[in-house]
Amino acid sequence: MEQNAKAIKAVIFQLKNEEYGVDVQQVQSIERMIHITRVPKMPAFVKGVINLRGIVTPIIDLKERFSIDTEDYTESTRIIIVAVEDKEVGLIVDAANDVIDIPADAVEPPPEVVGHIEADYLQGIAKLGDRLLILLNLDKVLSAEELLEIEQIEA
Repeated sequence: MEQNAKAIKAVIFQLKNEEYGVDVQQVQSIERMIHITRVPKMPAFVKGVINLRGIVTPIIDLKERFSIDTEDYTESTRIIIVAVEDKEVGLIVDAANDVIDIPADAVEPPPEVVGHIEADYLQGIAKLGDRLLILLNLDKVLSAEELLEIEQIEA
């Protein structure tokens, strides 16, 4: 069996009715919703912090970040803990579905805008049969200023 060295392994999750993927190497863990402690004077999409195994982790609601209609959290809501520039950040998503290998040749460059999401946030669009996956560039999801604000939470 030939190994596909150019495949991208991605964690697939859902926001509203769309499927998204992030590089599995950036994902630390996937957690069920737990109590989030609010932090004053943060942007609305920063929901607060959680204490995860002794580490204070800022939590971001990705739907609010991307200006997607928000809904109440459900049993399937998850927090994906990711590493962004040496910081752990939790991303609230509607559901975390699975981990898949995406052949590199199935990934196309992103259009300028997908729905409400700007192209800067996107790594590409993966076409797998009838399925379209929006691959996020986590390093661009938060601006440098936002990362500094989050760093102050952790301090």
